[in-house]
Amino acid sequence: MSFIESFTLMLALIYSAMLLYTSGKKFGAIFVFLMVLVAITTAFYWPLLFALIGAVIVMTAMYYCKKELIEAQQRPNFLRNLCQHSMALSFFFVALQYSLHTAMLAMNISPDFLRPDVVDAFLPIAAAIELKAIVTLGYWDPVHPAGAVMLLTVMVTGVLCKRAFCGWICPIGLVGEYIYNLRTKYFKHVIKIPRWLDWPLRSLKYLLLAFFTFISVGMPINNIPYYLKGNYHKIADIKTAWVFVDPGLITLSVLGIILGLTLLQKRAFCRYFCPYGALLGLISFASPLKIRRNKVHCLNEHGDLSCNKCTRACPSNIVIHTKDQIRTDECQACMSCISACPKKEALGFKTRNGWQVSSKSLMVIVLIIMFGLPLIAYTAGFWHSQTSNEVRMQLLQVMNYISH
Repeated sequence: MSFIESFTLMLALIYSAMLLYTSGKKFGAIFVFLMVLVAITTAFYWPLLFALIGAVIVMTAMYYCKKELIEAQQRPNFLRNLCQHSMALSFFFVALQYSLHTAMLAMNISPDFLRPDVVDAFLPIAAAIELKAIVTLGYWDPVHPAGAVMLLTVMVTGVLCKRAFCGWICPIGLVGEYIYNLRTKYFKHVIKIPRWLDWPLRSLKYLLLAFFTFISVGMPINNIPYYLKGNYHKIADIKTAWVFVDPGLITLSVLGIILGLTLLQKRAFCRYFCPYGALLGLISFASPLKIRRNKVHCLNEHGDLSCNKCTRACPSNIVIHTKDQIRTDECQACMSCISACPKKEALGFKTRNGWQVSSKSLMVIVLIIMFGLPLIAYTAGFWHSQTSNEVRMQLLQVMNYISH
């Protein structure tokens, strides 16, 4: 685990512990901190220890300089933006480190710093094959183990708190929002994609998910070890990255279509193209947490009042102000509707029996899942790739001749 990964992980978990502590959940805070200490002691890896020390210093300074961030009493939109931008900043540094690491390998130079394994999260097909290998063969892939860990982690967030990964973590959705906001800054006219076109476009991400599922889950069990031990799998991350470094006509055309729709529709990539979003959308039906409306307090149910602020605030164009609960697969648990609601008792992210999760609690849950499971996986030895730099350098020289 590289230092950037270690530092981000420790920041997220220590911040979660402090959020729990300031909320009065001291046992939860102690549990998270003990989990971190046990992991560091077990792994005996000095970057994790230095990352912990650095995270404690940063969080302590924040407590005295920006105490309101530690107490996290701000509205949901603020907390979500804080979480998304922090994750985007982390991914930016990871991308820089990975690019530099790969560039040095291409020049036949073995880097002195580690390749960030979290980039394996961008190999969903390989990750799905790895999960199938674990379930059917009991085989843990040593080449890209972080891919399977991250896929499983994201799926757990979907089961527990709907598509909160999309609304609170994913940096691609944040980039899409910036692109859309940049367009509306100069061309304020709202262009709404008609329903007859919106439905077919929304099905694209499910077609992509079906295609990826067919390739990965549909792979015969006997072929899985040959694929996971093959040369293509060893540089699958570089092959994937190279599509964007040296794009062909098809790649440029697809990117152009995605960019065009992103300019027209907020979160167009999430809505129409993302297979991860499709997977989480399906899994999210099992989540006990949903946006639920209390008619007693909703202004839309009072006399001649007609309030639809929650619907207008929803970036996924979900009609909320007339529904008792939101079951749709498009809900990203971003809580924009809750933030916009003038009556805080009217809307909530809650279970059927009324147990409600605040934006602060949701952020803690998501952070602990997203960073706690990878920490456990690393401690157990299922995170770092065992493919050496020397092997990667050799395969890079003949990359164009390697296929799956």
